[in-house]
Amino acid sequence: MSTVVVYESMFGNTRQIAEAVARGIGDASTVDVREVGDIAALPADVDLLVVGGPTHAFSMSKPGTRADAATKPHDGDIVSTGIGLREWIDALPNPDHRIRVATFDTGVRHPRLPGSAAKAAAKALKTHGYQMVAEPETFDVHGMTGPLLPGEIDRAVAWGERIASAAHATS
Repeated sequence: MSTVVVYESMFGNTRQIAEAVARGIGDASTVDVREVGDIAALPADVDLLVVGGPTHAFSMSKPGTRADAATKPHDGDIVSTGIGLREWIDALPNPDHRIRVATFDTGVRHPRLPGSAAKAAAKALKTHGYQMVAEPETFDVHGMTGPLLPGEIDRAVAWGERIASAAHATS
């Protein structure tokens, strides 16, 4: 099975989750982890697509919310400086073979705000004809810029193991 994990990340938290999910998928698949601006099209042989991004304004980011987030005080560089998941998913063609998909996001735990980039991405991907193998998952960040809360990396690895198992079960 060939897997691609595509992520959008402003401050590095979502990138860390994407890498942990890939470790969880691990031996079950060949896994390619890519920042959304670095992948124009999916490889022809992809069987499992995992998509993740930060929740901005109750959904996937938009150019304006990314620009606003970049003004927030943070350590390090902004990771995703080009397009976001919203634009990338909108540009995806309908698959010509069955591609399983799972979505995740990162968000502030307290206060837990409504909305979810993972749920919005799942809805958009289903509209394109992708088959969900798991419910959208949220990983918690302390404040807007992070860091991830304790235990979230381990939880992401375990989630990756579960979605790999679910993808194999539906093949």
